[in-house]
Amino acid sequence: MSATHPTATRATWLAERIELLKAEKELTRRSDELARRRQALPWVRIDKSYRFETENGSASLVDLFGGRSQLLVYHFMFGPDYKAGCPSCSMIADGFDGFVTHLANHDVTLMAVSRGPLAKLLEYRERMGWSFPWASSVGSDFNYDFNVSITEDQQRAGSADYNYVRGSHVMDASELPEPVQQFASMCGTDAPTYVRDRPGMSAFVLEDGVVYHTYSTYARGLDGLWGAYQWLDRAPLGRNETGVWWRRHDQYAQQR
Repeated sequence: MSATHPTATRATWLAERIELLKAEKELTRRSDELARRRQALPWVRIDKSYRFETENGSASLVDLFGGRSQLLVYHFMFGPDYKAGCPSCSMIADGFDGFVTHLANHDVTLMAVSRGPLAKLLEYRERMGWSFPWASSVGSDFNYDFNVSITEDQQRAGSADYNYVRGSHVMDASELPEPVQQFASMCGTDAPTYVRDRPGMSAFVLEDGVVYHTYSTYARGLDGLWGAYQWLDRAPLGRNETGVWWRRHDQYAQQR
């Protein structure tokens, strides 16, 4: 008998598991419907010209598609004044390399975009052992137009739009919470500078030479892309969080 959790016979467990399965199947059906609704959203034509720095030189938004018709961009928090990438974004990005090839063979390019200078991004990518494509949007409005970066003026005025609302996210608080302070320190910057970049994901389609924006999600909308949490949600103790427990994957050994 466990001192911390209810126990039961196999028959009782099976009966409860079957009830849970009904709820899981309903969630799957609802998730399928949400996916259809995402894909049914109207497209917004992108007429603005954006330039990016990539390993292959200066690139347009069309160039980022890499000859494919669909582009998925992970807005990775790595601002110009960061010394290292955001630990949360890094944990999400740990899963990218396994997907890039599969997606590429299904007409989808997956890549990260950040405001940090390309040299910093590639140096950090090498440190992390990643190989997925990563572009710098430094000097362009791309991050600002897709609501994953804000200016100091917006920060002071509390007028930043994030996750489809204005000025109400935890990153907009006048006193930033301890986890945000901790992440800022882990990125080698101060908290106000750290939160001028935010995480997100955006999708684009290329049709007849024209780029359209189809979808963006932010904050907890990224949970489905955070592979480790999908596993933890099925572990006996779940997320079991009392604070910021994760680190970059090359830092856990340093804690022992």
